[in-house]
Amino acid sequence: MAVYAIADLHLSLGTDKPMDVFPGWEGYLARLESNWRKLIEPTDTVVIPGDVSWAMSLENAEADFAFLHSLPGRKLLLKGNHDYWWCTRRKMDAYLAEKGFNSLTIVHNDAVAVDAEYAVCGTRGWFFDAEEDADKKVLLREVGRLNASLDAAAKMGKKPLVFLHYPPVVGGTECPELMQALRDRGIDTCYYGHIHGPGIRSAQNGEYGGIHFRLISADALHFCPFKIL
Repeated sequence: MAVYAIADLHLSLGTDKPMDVFPGWEGYLARLESNWRKLIEPTDTVVIPGDVSWAMSLENAEADFAFLHSLPGRKLLLKGNHDYWWCTRRKMDAYLAEKGFNSLTIVHNDAVAVDAEYAVCGTRGWFFDAEEDADKKVLLREVGRLNASLDAAAKMGKKPLVFLHYPPVVGGTECPELMQALRDRGIDTCYYGHIHGPGIRSAQNGEYGGIHFRLISADALHFCPFKIL
């Protein structure tokens, strides 16, 4: 039983927004499926921290969820900035259950155990350079959600595996609120997505401020899930 992660799948099987138009994304869906099936066993878990689907509603995301459900392993979904289908937890859980997508689980204000020792925690995060009052409000809410997720893992007696969609640090500039939250909770490793294309070269991979960061956006991983445990 292993844990893998890959963010920013940007699936669009039910919408007309293919990512193949971007450099490096040509034929990405077939590449993703091939890599996934070579690596992932039915007993494994794959964390997808944000930008799962371009769909604007749960109903429009059905084809994307069906594709993910057809792949081996359990999938844990967190919110990204383009997940417009995301709605209330009750609606999402009910929809996945109704459609029989029982290999998909939403992670939101909670934590999900992946083995006897670890639990997946996380939230979307927010802009690292948020300055407007509205942005600050959203950012503080995301910090609260991260802490709620970490609290949930602690109540289970599990060590947290932490995922954010937005990077907490970019080019040496950090989001102080998120970085402080990670430090206060003793987090030593954080996985994140969101960054694509040329930005991948300057993304934080490695230690910064006492925390090890790892970019796991799909194109940064060449559409191959990254093994964590």
